[in-house]
This record gives sequence, structure tokens and C-alpha cells, in this order.
Amino acid sequence: MRLWLSKNSEVPLREQLVKQIMLGIISDDLKAGQRLPSTRELARRFHIHSNTVSAAYRELERRGWLDLRKGSGVYVRARGADGSAARGARPDLDRLIAAFLSLARAEGFSLAEVQARLRHWLARQAPDHFLVAEPDEGLREILCAEIEEATGFRTRGVGLEALSEVAPLAGAAVVALYGQAAEVARRLPPDSTPILLRAHSVAESLKGEQAPPPGALVTVVSRWPSFLEWSRVVLLAAGLDADALDFRDARAPGWRRGLPASDLVITEALTARELPPGCRARVYRVVSDPSLEELRGFVGRFLSGRSL
Repeated sequence: MRLWLSKNSEVPLREQLVKQIMLGIISDDLKAGQRLPSTRELARRFHIHSNTVSAAYRELERRGWLDLRKGSGVYVRARGADGSAARGARPDLDRLIAAFLSLARAEGFSLAEVQARLRHWLARQAPDHFLVAEPDEGLREILCAEIEEATGFRTRGVGLEALSEVAPLAGAAVVALYGQAAEVARRLPPDSTPILLRAHSVAESLKGEQAPPPGALVTVVSRWPSFLEWSRVVLLAAGLDADALDFRDARAPGWRRGLPASDLVITEALTARELPPGCRARVYRVVSDPSLEELRGFVGRFLSGRSL
């Protein structure tokens, strides 16, 4: 790795060394276990005092970047699988960003230039999570649960108003139901295109289902009020006896009590995770199978290193 040191910079020489070595390790120019030049060698190369180099090395050891081995030399510390130092030291993200900015400014780049290049490189990064845009909080939570369960990709949700802000969109692939397409598109930046999801139709959901026998107790449980309302309409329309139906709000205390005694428990993906053992459950999925398959393909292309 090549180092640049400016004696005329407002950034102290020690800090210039610290930041450049940190960036060298982050960018993998300096490999784990690589031996660095000795204090005396680096001081002689740049015509600086050896105490300056020694202080920089000690600071990097304290932060968890280097190993100073007495009688052997200075080595890049091995990093864990998550990028943290093998000895447990994890550099603070704000410190890394500050180091990068200070170094860039010391090299003469303006803040506007730095911001422009950061935007360029951030835009080229593959998304690391799905962002579900949905105004109904209950439905939003269910969509997140279904998508994360089906794809294994980190998923979080926001209301539509958050789409006008930059921060929630960083690193995100925005997904939304087709019913929200126009509003989501209106709020997103012009160069952002959401992935639109189809919902299961009622007919598709009931396909292959046999009606419970007369007198069977069917319990519908969900933390999403609309799920309870729609289920009531569909089940009564399908001819089930209203007296044999039990509707429970999973946000209420004691909602699990007696559930295993029901002949059938109808619920959604989020509440299904919290059902007590022994329940004969039928989990209704909001997102259609083709849409979930599309999301799995989306994740697969990024995980295999291929761009869209």
C-alpha cells in the first residue's frame, strides 16, 4: 500500500498515518497478518520523527487494527467474519466516516466532490434489505413477516410518508402492494422503481380447503383488525355457522387461552409465530406465490453477484 504524508496539511502527520492505514485495511489493500514497515523504516522513508510513527501504530493497536509484537514487528490484525477485530475491538462507524472525510479533505477534495462521489458509489451498491411501503401498520407487519420468511432477506416496513425522506431508502429495495402503486411512485425519487406485489385472491386461498364439519369450532386470530373483519365476511358467506366462529384480537391479553381446543385456527404469518403448541392452524398468506417467487429471484441475483 502506498502512503502519502503532507507536512503542510492541517491534519497532523500522526493522524494522516492512522487514517490511511485504517482505510488500507478497510479496502483490503492491507491484508490480515501483513507485516507493516518498522517504525524506523517508515520514519526514514518520509523524513519524519520515529515518535510520530510509533504513536500512530500504538493508536491503531488501541483501536484494534494492528498487532504490535515485541521483537517481531507490526502486523495487520485478523478480522472476524463480520469485519470486527479478532480480539473483539469493533471500530465505530462514525469514526471511520470521520477518518475518510478528514483524509479526503486533507488531499484537497472539496466537500461537494466528496458528496458527489459518495452518492455515486452508494447508488452502485446492491440493496441489503427490502423496504415494505404500506400505510396500514398491521398489514405492513404481516407483509414484512411473509417476505422475510419466504426470502431470508432482511425486511422492514415504513409508512408512505417516509418515502419522501432519503435515509429510509438507503440500501433498500422498495416493495409495495399493487393497490399502493400510484401513491408509492409519487413519493419515491424519479429514478426509484418499486417492486409491486400481487395479493392472494380469496378463491386462491380457499382452493382445496374442505369446509369444517357442522358444529366444529373455528377460531380466527390476528393482530390485524382488517383480517378479522374480512375473515368474518368470507367465512359467513361460505356457509359456516356464526355460533361456531370465534374471533380473537392477538393484541389483547389472554388471546392464546384455549386455542388448542379449536378444531381449526385461521391466522396470518405474523400471529402464526406466536400460536401455542397443539393448534391445528391454517395460515393465510397475503402475498401471492408468484410475487414471493419474484422476490426470491431478486435476492438470488444479488447473492450470486449478478446485477439486474
